[in-house]
Amino acid sequence: MMRRRGVGLIGVAAVGAAAHHAGSQSAQAQATQQQNAQLEQQNAALQAQQAAPAAPAAPAVDPMTAQLEQLAQLHSAGVLSDEEFAAAKAKALGI
Repeated sequence: MMRRRGVGLIGVAAVGAAAHHAGSQSAQAQATQQQNAQLEQQNAALQAQQAAPAAPAAPAVDPMTAQLEQLAQLHSAGVLSDEEFAAAKAKALGI
């Protein structure tokens, strides 16, 4: 009986498995590279935020001043008459 020399079924299966394994490693490497690129972008964005100067805090507004300004706007818009504005202003000032 003469035997054929060659890869045989077991050899073909092993070659196929090796090729599949190499392909999955390549896909994993690409996924890892993509994740690394995303992390680098996020890191750069965070560093840019930290490097940017903070906006100056808005000056504290006195509540009474804010109320008087609101009354003046209502008076200017014609919502409050002169008498109503004077009365509301006196009440706000505690007069």
